[in-house]
Amino acid sequence: MSCSRPPPLVRASLKSLFTHRPRAGQHPSHSSPRKIRYNVHHVQLRSASTTAAVVSSTPPVRDARSLLTRLKNLLLGTSIGLTVILGYYYVTDTRASVHEWLVIPCLRYFYPDAEDAHEFGNRALKALYSFGLHPRERGLDDAKGDLAMEVWGHLLQNPIGTSAGIDKHCDIPDALLAAGPAVIEIGGVTPQPQEGNPKPRVWRIPSQKALINRYGLNSNGADHVAMRLRQRVREYAYHMGWGIDEEAEQRILDGEAGVPPGSLQQGRLMAVQIAKNKWTGDTDIEMVKKDYVYCVDALARYADVIVVNVSSPNTPGLRGLQKVEPLTDILTAVVAAARKVKRKTPPKVMVKVSPDEDSDNDVKGICDAVWDSGVDGVVVGNTTKKRPDPTPSAYLPTYEQRLLLEQGGYSGPQTFARTVALVKRYRTMLDEGAYPRNNDNDDSELIPPPFTSIPSPLETPAATHPPTTDAEIDASVARDKEHIKPPTPEAQAESTSQSIFRIPERNNPFNLSSSSPSPDPSVPDATAPSPSSSSIKTPTHPPAPSNHPSSSSAPDRKVIFATGGITTGAQAVEVLAAGADVAQVYTALVYGGIGTVSKIKEEMRGELRKRQGSQKG
Repeated sequence: MSCSRPPPLVRASLKSLFTHRPRAGQHPSHSSPRKIRYNVHHVQLRSASTTAAVVSSTPPVRDARSLLTRLKNLLLGTSIGLTVILGYYYVTDTRASVHEWLVIPCLRYFYPDAEDAHEFGNRALKALYSFGLHPRERGLDDAKGDLAMEVWGHLLQNPIGTSAGIDKHCDIPDALLAAGPAVIEIGGVTPQPQEGNPKPRVWRIPSQKALINRYGLNSNGADHVAMRLRQRVREYAYHMGWGIDEEAEQRILDGEAGVPPGSLQQGRLMAVQIAKNKWTGDTDIEMVKKDYVYCVDALARYADVIVVNVSSPNTPGLRGLQKVEPLTDILTAVVAAARKVKRKTPPKVMVKVSPDEDSDNDVKGICDAVWDSGVDGVVVGNTTKKRPDPTPSAYLPTYEQRLLLEQGGYSGPQTFARTVALVKRYRTMLDEGAYPRNNDNDDSELIPPPFTSIPSPLETPAATHPPTTDAEIDASVARDKEHIKPPTPEAQAESTSQSIFRIPERNNPFNLSSSSPSPDPSVPDATAPSPSSSSIKTPTHPPAPSNHPSSSSAPDRKVIFATGGITTGAQAVEVLAAGADVAQVYTALVYGGIGTVSKIKEEMRGELRKRQGSQKG
């Protein structure tokens, strides 16, 4: 009887057992035959049917393990993906507390020098913006319109801005706008590049959340900043599908895109601050004027607002230009150059004044220069040479006491009270300056504005109309009520569905002078006098003097930007109620991080709700 041949699986097992491989470093002749015989002795031969059963039972087990592995990988990948997505939305939201409680302490730890931390922060923000990873204000809170403010005919989304010095060289304008302010100010920019003062030139006062700086207007020059602004406008035109040439640039600047040519965003403005070079003598007014005009010629095309800086405490002789005569000459030259800008709507012009020149004569002289030159507004406040008392106590660490002896401008919450007081004085004097005096050389009382009625467009000089009595008006109204047919239900529904929106002369929801809440522009005023009343009069401002720059029309109200010590939403509301149109922040950003603007606006909404609740009560 012939022996049956073993199955292939058994043959392979036997082959592997009899083919003994020596260990590494062992000669094949030194193999142990006993081990081979031992392995052969323990070989169990299985029939083909048994092998088939084992093989057939292996795939389900392997498939079960593979399915479990895939489920684990899927769960792990999903968790990682969700963590990355949620982390992205959290970190890139300005409301995230990580920006104040982690980023700022890390910057202060790794960069003890405040200027180094500032430069690193700007570089990081610029890099993040280029990849779309920058912090931004999420949500539609500004779309509600509860913080909207009208400035120069622009309905700003909110009244918060950032001061000059944060983005000196126009590195991060769009990243700053994404953080939530309605106004940003880049610069200051000088005609020619200059290094500023020697380093170190910026110091933190942590216990006071304050800064001392003596930058000295370090700048890359007007041409360098203009090149970056030009590139920004052309890239915007390219994304609009208009090309990237000069013609496309001009279309954006002329407003064909429906956005301001500076900010390139609806409801927002971009200001550019200009200054003279430090080697330009302050006594040579003609050379000083050339410095400012040079900056206007290079930068005004790409700005919504030009801010003339004559108040930096770190440039020798600059604050001397705030005297009436030189200031009027400089501002007149700047206004004239701004009106010649190759663009349909020229930029507005403002002047930035010092908080240290606060005497009545100083304030009055600056206001007179503003009106005489045709400037559109004033930026009230800058860093101060004075050192305010520390808060909340008189104690300061020893090293901070030494820092207070450094020369330079001081900024921090301690300057807020002076800012509010100065804003009130400038608001009062600027409003008084809108009307002519009996004599320009004396301090006589202001001539009150006569209120006259606007003649009807249909009225001709030759025609005369008898005055209408109250009885005739009432009879006319009653007659109309009798003959007018009531509206159909369809017409009534269509009428109520249409909103009536009007932009008031000055939309300021923060005016505390009135005890009643600010009316909603989209809702008709129920307390307004009825058309049937005979007491309707349309007041108009008197025409400006013939020598006034805007004598062809009624004088415009001057706009005020307030800066200095504004840290919280309550302070922003207070300075706006004092007469400012925009509240600018700087030092608060240094200590609060990129989410400071969002935090201030949320606190402002809380203040407004509190005020409205107290009025209702």
